[in-house]
Amino acid sequence: MEEKEIVCVSCPMGCRITVQAKEGDIMSITGNDCPKGIEYAKKEFINPLRILPTTVKVIGGELPLVSVKTEKAIPKRLLLKAMVEIAEIEVKTPVKIGQVIKDDLMGTGVNLIATRNIKRADSNPIKF
Repeated sequence: MEEKEIVCVSCPMGCRITVQAKEGDIMSITGNDCPKGIEYAKKEFINPLRILPTTVKVIGGELPLVSVKTEKAIPKRLLLKAMVEIAEIEVKTPVKIGQVIKDDLMGTGVNLIATRNIKRADSNPIKF
C-alpha cells in the first residue's frame, strides 16, 4: 500500500492529510478537518498542479528581466520542462502587465503572462 502525506492549502488550517492508495487507486484519506481537504488531497495525489512564477529575458528594457507566471496551474510533472522552454524566450519592450509572453505553454492550453510593466531603456532617461 502506498502512503503519501499532503499539507492541505485549501484553507488556513494547513491540515496534514494522509492518502493511502493501492495500485494507484485511493483507498482512504485521513487527517482533514474540513471537506475541502478531501478534494484537495484527491487532486494533489492524482495530478498535482502548480502556478509557475519565473522570469524572462528582456531586449532593450530598463531591466534585463521581466517577471512572468502561468495564468493557471499546470501539471507539476511539466515544471522543469517548462522552465527549459521559458529559458529560451526573449521579449521586446515595452512589456505590459498581463501581456501574453507565450501562449499554450508546453501544450497545456495555459498562457505565460507578464506580471509587471517594463519600459524601453531610453523611454525615461536619467537626468543629472
